[in-house]
Amino acid sequence: MDIAKRNPANPLLRPSDLKPRIPGMEITCLLNPGVFRLGGKTWLLLRVAERPVQEEGIISFPVYNEKGAIEVLRFAKDDPGLDASDPRVIGYRGQDYLTTLSYLRLVCSDDDVHFREDPAFPPIFGEGFQESFGIEDCRVATMEDGFWLTFTEVSPVAVGVGLIHTRDFKSLTREGMIFPPHNKDCALFEEKVGDRWFAFHRPSSPELGGNYIWIAESPDRIHWGRHRCIATTRPGRWDSVRIGAGAAPVRTEKGWLEIYHGADETNRYCLGALLLDLEDPARVIARSEEPIMEPTANYEKTGFFGNVIFTNGMYRRDEDTLQVFYGASDEVICGATFSIAEILGTLNL
Repeated sequence: MDIAKRNPANPLLRPSDLKPRIPGMEITCLLNPGVFRLGGKTWLLLRVAERPVQEEGIISFPVYNEKGAIEVLRFAKDDPGLDASDPRVIGYRGQDYLTTLSYLRLVCSDDDVHFREDPAFPPIFGEGFQESFGIEDCRVATMEDGFWLTFTEVSPVAVGVGLIHTRDFKSLTREGMIFPPHNKDCALFEEKVGDRWFAFHRPSSPELGGNYIWIAESPDRIHWGRHRCIATTRPGRWDSVRIGAGAAPVRTEKGWLEIYHGADETNRYCLGALLLDLEDPARVIARSEEPIMEPTANYEKTGFFGNVIFTNGMYRRDEDTLQVFYGASDEVICGATFSIAEILGTLNL
């Protein structure tokens, strides 16, 4: 039941469309952009993943060292202590590393098809030990007092959720880690419900529980509590292994509409929808039985990590139209639109 209207120009951005920003590196992937509107333009806050040009018989990748500088680690592919079975993660003698270093990069468009960089808006790189493996998958919540960025902080010891506040994307206020490890897929609501702020997040508990969507409340968007699980994985279904929130939910007359991702045992990622009560967002009214979007196009089925559709960025183009931007196959950036009424019509309300 794929109801997405894909942009015929997809993919809109490929790794070859941008130049590396880290000296001596190449861009391997463009992933999962946050989305916002500013100055009459659509802006994507891309996750850009870079690594050294690979040599024969060697696996090399960048990390931030203790001095905050980028250092390249190199391992022989035939080293018995190396596990390179996953293209995204390297295991070496009990320590995991990422095969690429991710940071955030801004591009803008007048037509939601052709994107360009503006030199006045610099990239956002990781800072400090807790971001020493990079920063990933940023969601942008647009509010009256500016833009609030939630993103994944990655380090040798943890994966958690960081927060940045900005009014212009030139001056940044870093608030540090707001959801402790292991946590990711955090999306802030763009308005208060009553007198509280709300956010989706995804703590992981493989020993007891799983990768589920939770909701939390806050008086100030920095300190969070009253955590409640609102959606779990469903065995034998398209979202059987892990689920996570996408972008900020949109208010509809039926409830808060959230587009989320789900993956199965084969790591096939699709999109579905949750509908939440307007007054109590922790109460789920309805949930997609089948995906509203799944990897069917060639650029969604093959790439750095195939059979993946993943979104954490969208904006409401008009009363009924959601303009969604998504990463496909962990490599390219694409666009699609959804009808809100059509999504609601799939939820058997």
